[in-house]
Amino acid sequence: RQRLRGLFNGEYRLLYGAPERLMLDSFMEKVKDWNVAQIAIDEAHCISEWGHDFRPEYRALAKLREILPSVPIMALTATATERVRSDILEQLKLREPRCYVASFDRPNLAYRVVPKSAPYEQLFDFLESRPNDSGIVYCASRKAADSVAAKLNADGIPARPYHAGLEADERTRNQEMFLRDDVRVVSATIAFGMGINKPNVRFVVHYDLPKNIESYYQETGRAGRDGLPSDCVLLFSASDVVKQTRFIEEKSESEAGIAREQLRQMVHYAETRECRRSTLLRYFAEERPNESCNGCDNCLDPRETFDGTVAAQKFLSCVLRVQQKSGFAFGLNHIVEVLTGADTEPIRQRRHNELSTYGIGREIKRDAWQAIGRELLRLGLVEVAPGKFATLQVTASGREALRGRTPITLTKVVEKPAAKSRQRAGEIECDEALFEDLRLLRRNLADERNVPAYVIFSDVALREMARSYPTTAAEFRRIPGVGEQKLKDFSGPFLTAIAEYLQENSRQDFAAAASAPSAPRPRSLNDSEAETLRRFRAGESVEQIAKSRGFVRNTILGHLLLAIEGGAPLTMAQFFNQKQEEEIAAALARTGERNLTGLRDTLGGRYEIAELRLYRALAAAR
Repeated sequence: RQRLRGLFNGEYRLLYGAPERLMLDSFMEKVKDWNVAQIAIDEAHCISEWGHDFRPEYRALAKLREILPSVPIMALTATATERVRSDILEQLKLREPRCYVASFDRPNLAYRVVPKSAPYEQLFDFLESRPNDSGIVYCASRKAADSVAAKLNADGIPARPYHAGLEADERTRNQEMFLRDDVRVVSATIAFGMGINKPNVRFVVHYDLPKNIESYYQETGRAGRDGLPSDCVLLFSASDVVKQTRFIEEKSESEAGIAREQLRQMVHYAETRECRRSTLLRYFAEERPNESCNGCDNCLDPRETFDGTVAAQKFLSCVLRVQQKSGFAFGLNHIVEVLTGADTEPIRQRRHNELSTYGIGREIKRDAWQAIGRELLRLGLVEVAPGKFATLQVTASGREALRGRTPITLTKVVEKPAAKSRQRAGEIECDEALFEDLRLLRRNLADERNVPAYVIFSDVALREMARSYPTTAAEFRRIPGVGEQKLKDFSGPFLTAIAEYLQENSRQDFAAAASAPSAPRPRSLNDSEAETLRRFRAGESVEQIAKSRGFVRNTILGHLLLAIEGGAPLTMAQFFNQKQEEEIAAALARTGERNLTGLRDTLGGRYEIAELRLYRALAAAR
């Protein structure tokens, strides 16, 4: 009641509300009287039935357009395909909307799919190989999350579960322990991660197969937010596909059709021999150059292929023979059972054991035949027939390949995890022993102040310290993330720790190129960025563009930064006068170009970080 009075009295600038509450008739009537200036809908993919987390209450938010017809609406999501984006625009009845899509690429994340055999043992071996890293293990059920956490604790790896079945106090406590590095691992259902800002999550393991690529992308995206290399591992087995399929069969026909298509895309990602990064980005309608990403198992250790012409012919023939015999299509499992000569009641009942294709594939294991069937589906030689059940039929391309005996290359099933190699995006080579000492010091300082460790310094800052061995305040100032306050508060203990380490250990030499920030790959500007550049070239100031376009100043500076990095011929004089340029250059010589926080503090806060990024890009482009 107090909040409602405050809303009517104009005491609040922001109101956060759940769609379920907003859509109540009593609430909608009140909204009209609150002088609403803008509506922002977060997690907007929930509006679309093609989104991975569709909620009818979100779709009902379209009523706000009727009640507040002149109020602008903004919809935001991190995981929307082209189809979902179009549906959001249609459902919200947006008028002349502008759609801004940032890149989905996370170059510091390495993607790997491992055949699931003994999942807990595989997880334990993975965690033992990185004893100082923390991360998240995603499980399909609460029971699995509890079980994994209990087993890890019994084996000496601090872990806690997190799911909706726990009491709120316990969930909060487990989350705080993870943020403060009191536990290394959280085993969680999809309930964990929303709003979590732990930058040094070094790995995300999917213990079970996600239902769709959107969920997988969102969950892996919680790793490596500090820009350092992090691993995303998916344990995959055909049995997980069967489990998900059973869940789908319990849905309504319309929901099941969407869920089957989403699961098919997820399985395609898990089984593809193409670059996994490219496969992920293509799902969200983003293309990348046809080259190795150096950050997925398929690029680092390409999958073996084999001449699958005969196997493909057997599979395609079996699909056709079964359909001709019975007059209707069957699913993948039944086709595989016919090929392998299974003696089952459905096969005998339909007399499929009399077909010429019965048992002609006994030399290949059942799992391998299922993988072949799914790959032929990806190649477009078979397709899922419309209807409630996921039955297969041969496409026109499949019939042509069968008639013409077209050579078909298939992928061998992976037997073991691929080896890690090559330097990865975001990697900072450093003295690992010193890095561990500094991590311990950071942990102690964080405990004294009752704050998460990353509030003291990020892993990036610690790795830079363990790389450059600063021994004076001036050198410490050049570390990324060291501003005036952190220089004052923490330079003493960290410089002491580094000096003590150097008394017992010699400095290691690291190649300068490895530490330099990698140059961003130039990309074409999107419509919004190009419009900002056009206006700036036409003589409008940054402030004028921001005001007329309804953006904050830093957004416009960000657009211009991308333009400069992409080769736009902008000059230093268009942004800084001679005195400013000299002032920044002098401060930059003291702090180094990597430490923009320290540079800002050295300049007394007279320049924003966005302006200093602009200066750095312009100086590099000279």
